[in-house]
Amino acid sequence: MFNKILVAIDDGDTNQNILQQAISLALANDAQLILTNVVPPFIEVYPEPGYIAAHGYHPTIHGETAVTYYMQRLEALEQKGIELLQSFAKRARTCGVEVEYVQATGSPGFMICKVARNREVDLIMIGRHGRTGLSEFFLGSVSNYVLHHAPCSVLTIQGPIHQQETDSKVMEAVSM
Repeated sequence: MFNKILVAIDDGDTNQNILQQAISLALANDAQLILTNVVPPFIEVYPEPGYIAAHGYHPTIHGETAVTYYMQRLEALEQKGIELLQSFAKRARTCGVEVEYVQATGSPGFMICKVARNREVDLIMIGRHGRTGLSEFFLGSVSNYVLHHAPCSVLTIQGPIHQQETDSKVMEAVSM
């Protein structure tokens, strides 16, 4: 039986499916859901010159301006994550499930496992984006990390698989 289920939420397209399955499992087990969102601090939001140029900023931004931009971007991602968690928590409560939410900043796989350990959960539910081959090698896999480092059972919810499309994008990026 599961008493506490951690549900890892990101901005991916599998969230609705994960939440629905988590609610069903929580109701069947009279379990509590702990919704968790992790904001990666440097991976996607760090103001490197190429990133800033692609988003309409001058590529020579540095120093204090870059730090200010980074902090604003990080705060926006944190706010978006909190809003997502609040929305999902409201939906779960409407279904009669006890729920709380946690937002963390750090490496997603590591932080999901840390929250699971600290909250003594029995199960982690996490989406899998379907990356395989080169794309998984270069882009990493949060679900793979969690599967190998979790302090409890892990249930992965498969998202759509885009093997060829993703691999060709990775190869383009690597060859640049």
